[in-house]
Amino acid sequence: MGGSWGKGGKRFGAGPQNGFHEKLMSFADLGLSEELLQSVAAAGYDTPTPIQAQAIPAVLMMRDLIGIAQTGTGKTASFVLPMIDILAHGRRRALMPRSLILEPTRELAAQVAENFEKYGKNHDLKMALLIGGVQMGDQVKALSDGVDVLIATPGRLMDLFERGKILLTGCNLLVIDEADRMLDMGFIPDIENICTKLPAQRQTLLFSATMPPPIKKLADRFLTNPKYIEVARPATTNTNITQHKVKVAAKRKREMLRHLLQVDNVTTAIVFANKKTTVRDLAKSLKRHGFAAGEIHGDMDQPARLAELQRFKDGQVNILCASDVAARGLDVKGVSHVFNFDTPWHPDDYVHRIGRTGRGGATGRAFTLFTSEDAEAIASVEKLTGGPIPEMVVELGGVDEGDDAPAPRSAARGRKAAPHDRRRPDRQAAPEPEVEAEKPARAEKPARAEKPVRAEKPARAEKPARAARPERAARPERDERRDARSDERRADRREDRRPRWRDDDGPTRPGEWNGPIPEFLGISALH
Repeated sequence: MGGSWGKGGKRFGAGPQNGFHEKLMSFADLGLSEELLQSVAAAGYDTPTPIQAQAIPAVLMMRDLIGIAQTGTGKTASFVLPMIDILAHGRRRALMPRSLILEPTRELAAQVAENFEKYGKNHDLKMALLIGGVQMGDQVKALSDGVDVLIATPGRLMDLFERGKILLTGCNLLVIDEADRMLDMGFIPDIENICTKLPAQRQTLLFSATMPPPIKKLADRFLTNPKYIEVARPATTNTNITQHKVKVAAKRKREMLRHLLQVDNVTTAIVFANKKTTVRDLAKSLKRHGFAAGEIHGDMDQPARLAELQRFKDGQVNILCASDVAARGLDVKGVSHVFNFDTPWHPDDYVHRIGRTGRGGATGRAFTLFTSEDAEAIASVEKLTGGPIPEMVVELGGVDEGDDAPAPRSAARGRKAAPHDRRRPDRQAAPEPEVEAEKPARAEKPARAEKPVRAEKPARAEKPARAARPERAARPERDERRDARSDERRADRREDRRPRWRDDDGPTRPGEWNGPIPEFLGISALH
């Protein structure tokens, strides 16, 4: 199924000259059904974004598609809306989903599911969410009832497929979302395996914010003559986002973050860190300093992650500390700031991180804290985005008191004394004068009276001497005859112990013992 970028190697739909005009369009101009238009209007949308205006007609025409668009440009609706109209006709079968959407993370899968529920309320479509971290029984039951749309992460999908709980031979529409993140997470081999189990004649849609060579190779293999849509240059950042980088010493990064959160008119913010442990520690630090902070990272189970995300959406916390995997593609309205507590290891992650703000035409601000050790990572980000990030100089007054110094102790307890003097300050002696006065001599103690001499004890009377014992009489000598008798008995015993069986013995009668006689049988108790 080797594909190409278009006839003659030309990229289709890569600008206004390829079908998208600068004039304002409406969703009604894109060929969507009346029921779907009502759902879109009820959601508060009337004008499609550039990626939606170019992708929706192509999907409705059953063409394969490659969409390169920044996060936050309405990319999800560009495939959800036409899929609803396409799947409106047909019937579902048990264990055989009619369409498949692959997402790299559970949060993205849940987000796409929310879009289907919002836009598909006027259609009789059944959807199933196949993700890890939740019980498998309910998911298997939903598949057994038959689904029109299956939204899955590659790991859980392959797990159920290998158990024989799902069949992919009836899936005629495949969507690979966030393909570059799939590459970063190592899911490309799983995706290739999944594609080989789908029907050869199908429609495939691939969306990505960037287009690295492995993704192009995947598209060439599994897409047929795809339409290429690029609404922004790959890896460029949203022009609605004001970006700054702030240089700071590593030990004062938390202090700098708290300072920016306090002075930059932050309403809601997402703080990204490279490690899950950093996310946990950072959230605890912000809470200790009075900030309403939450956390979301890969070590949390799915219910906890969704609950924490809901708290952030509801405004119970206005600062969310997150890792890249957990927060990839999250769509939360009204995020005013994004802070990169750590400079991202992968330059592509920078584009996805700051894309959490400035969504849907709104403005946003992004700050990246970097140290001297991050110079190479910052240079890679600036090379990818095509320009330097403006640097903001922020002076932190005073001497660093530590990021998480404990609260000062009560004044009643007093300040800790110096190491060489561990006495409490209120018990310390006054300074001694230069010349010390002589101390009076101690009075002599009176001599003790002599003890009286004890009277001598009378000498003990001598005991009478014991009488001498009489000598024992000598034993009579043994009777020689007795000794001779004993020797004779011993000789008889030795004779009896010899085996009684001889080679020249005659044949034994039937039933008698004809083998050697054991020696112990020759010992008699009578002797």
